[in-house]
Amino acid sequence: MKRLGLYIHIPFCIQKCYYCDFNSYSGLEYVKGDYVDCLIKEMYLYKDKLDNIIVDTVYIGGGTPTCLEETQLENILRNCFDTFKINANCEVSIESNPGTLSRKKLRVLKQCGVNRLSIGLQSWDDMQLKALGRIHSKNQFLENYYTARQEGFHNINIDLMFSLPGQDLEQWQVTLNNVIQLGPEHVSCYALKIEEGTKFYDDYHNNRLHLPDEETDRSMYDKAVQMLTHHSYNHYEISNFAKKGFECRHNLIYWKAKEYIGIGAGAHSYLNGERYSNINSPQEYIKQTGQNNFPIAEKIQLNIEDKMSEYMFLGLRLLEGISAQEFLERFNIDLNSVFGNQLNKFVRLGLVEQQGDKYRLTRRGLDVSNQIFVEFI
Repeated sequence: MKRLGLYIHIPFCIQKCYYCDFNSYSGLEYVKGDYVDCLIKEMYLYKDKLDNIIVDTVYIGGGTPTCLEETQLENILRNCFDTFKINANCEVSIESNPGTLSRKKLRVLKQCGVNRLSIGLQSWDDMQLKALGRIHSKNQFLENYYTARQEGFHNINIDLMFSLPGQDLEQWQVTLNNVIQLGPEHVSCYALKIEEGTKFYDDYHNNRLHLPDEETDRSMYDKAVQMLTHHSYNHYEISNFAKKGFECRHNLIYWKAKEYIGIGAGAHSYLNGERYSNINSPQEYIKQTGQNNFPIAEKIQLNIEDKMSEYMFLGLRLLEGISAQEFLERFNIDLNSVFGNQLNKFVRLGLVEQQGDKYRLTRRGLDVSNQIFVEFI
């Protein structure tokens, strides 16, 4: 039987963060009920198509999934388990915002099968949280974190951001120190990126946003790697750190270029060599799915060159790197005959290292990873 991951997108937020360019919307509370009904309809549209497929991971992302009501979240999860063949050891994750959690909601999520909770803290500093457009405080985060532990969540990720407006290295170290003391099983550390279509994009191009320089940005990343690895977190992906056995299995599906299905407005899928995406607009998604149509906006059939390229630039995000043997087994061609020139160049430059049949980014390579990935596209 084929095995894959399942992603479910919830595009609603109480307030749009100033840096966010994800497919998410505030002020659409009035369509939440219809949207949940249509999510379930889309699941059932896949029922026959995925009859011989086992789902190994479920990831509910957004937006802010936990801005839904308890009954809506329960409806989604119960129908998910009823519709798909869910592996008994399935990793079931949900993203959450500290401003939208409660003991009752956490209890419902746990009872409905969620076993991995991702909490978006971003910063330990309330002034920085306000400057990012976050709706929560540090104390709200702490209350939610401790409540989640009490309700039996033993796999918690905390999302952090660095290179924030006005942030210095010492402030970032305070965030890292406090998070490490809490002992979450997983920590994600992302540098702030200025994305088109966001409030920060306008502020930056109108000289209203003052960001740390590149040297400080790299120092912050180095500090995260140093502190987290020192406290027994495995640095397994460019931006992700986990205690042993707690690597995010769902995200590993993406990084290893394996198959997954996306449900919901703007969700992406990769199945049978096709990448396709759903309609972004929640209202249009509701209209199409309500008529029992697959709400697909675009489909791309990947050729062998596309697949090999994706395997390289996604797999090199992982600290373990990519395997020449796996490349041969997957594509029936020798890795060096396709990408030998690029790999040899980066090895000479000290940006990639070879260990046995594996190629991986060096510490220097991690700093310029985006420039390296472009060479494989």
